[in-house]
Amino acid sequence: MQPRNMSMSGVVDLAAVKAAGEAKQKAEQARAEAARHGGVPAAGAGRLVFDVDEAGFDQEVLQRSAEVPVVIDFWADWCEPCKQLGPLLERLAQEYAGRFVLAKVDVEANQLLFQQFGVQSIPAVFAVVAGQALPLFQGAAPEAQIREVLDQLVAVAEQRFGIVGAPVAGGEAAEAAPQAPAGPYDSALSAAHEALDAGDLGGAVRAYENVLSDDPANAEAKLGLAQAQLLRRVQDMDAAQVRKAAADAPGDVPAQIAAADLDLVGGHVADAFGRLIDVVKKSAGEDRDAARVRLLELFEVIGPDDPRVAAARTALSRALF
Repeated sequence: MQPRNMSMSGVVDLAAVKAAGEAKQKAEQARAEAARHGGVPAAGAGRLVFDVDEAGFDQEVLQRSAEVPVVIDFWADWCEPCKQLGPLLERLAQEYAGRFVLAKVDVEANQLLFQQFGVQSIPAVFAVVAGQALPLFQGAAPEAQIREVLDQLVAVAEQRFGIVGAPVAGGEAAEAAPQAPAGPYDSALSAAHEALDAGDLGGAVRAYENVLSDDPANAEAKLGLAQAQLLRRVQDMDAAQVRKAAADAPGDVPAQIAAADLDLVGGHVADAFGRLIDVVKKSAGEDRDAARVRLLELFEVIGPDDPRVAAARTALSRALF
């Protein structure tokens, strides 16, 4: 089976941006707590590959995921594909040298974890970042595709949650590198997260806009602004009424645009994109442009690296030209 594309922005809900901000703050607090204890490493620190069971899962995976992405390999002795995938993941963990760590779970001995993660078959690979579980892929897969998934995991952990694994060499923790100075927009981005925590979506929008006015290419601010604007648009909607209006009037462009927002908030990414592409195909003038612009805005919510965005961009181009 080919690996499923992993994207932390693949399902959006009303707490998406707030959850990311809270997770980032927890990661920062965990690092600060470790520093106050003289840099004492978290459980399992310095080990790039380790076995984990139900008793140690909270400490060795959940708590550690505030400092480094934790990839989980669900396996069993009787599983032949596991015997191919396991050594490959272990080798990649060594090669990535601390940008992620690998926790191995024997499903025969840890049935509760197997059930809690909703594993359908093995091998199955998940990740935990800042306490949030993410499905990566099932089955053995080509090394090149696994590398792509791991690269995206590492990048998203850093960009969305501020989590960067500590460099490790030879299986031992390397000396701590000097902490990088805070970026010029960290305080403004923190203000946006705080506004979201307080339910002040307007304040969050303004805070992200302030960052983008000085740094138009800031990826975190772009993503945060798009999500905050979406949340603000849907917060007072009557979902049943909006969906009825869209169903009763397929040609009503504002109704279809509002329903697409609800689709995306509910995690129905393909439905949202498809709805707006259909509007672009069937409309003209200002209506067509309004649907196109909203679709581009929803692309920003999901993120440019998501394959569903790439596919929808291609479909949009066909619809336009």
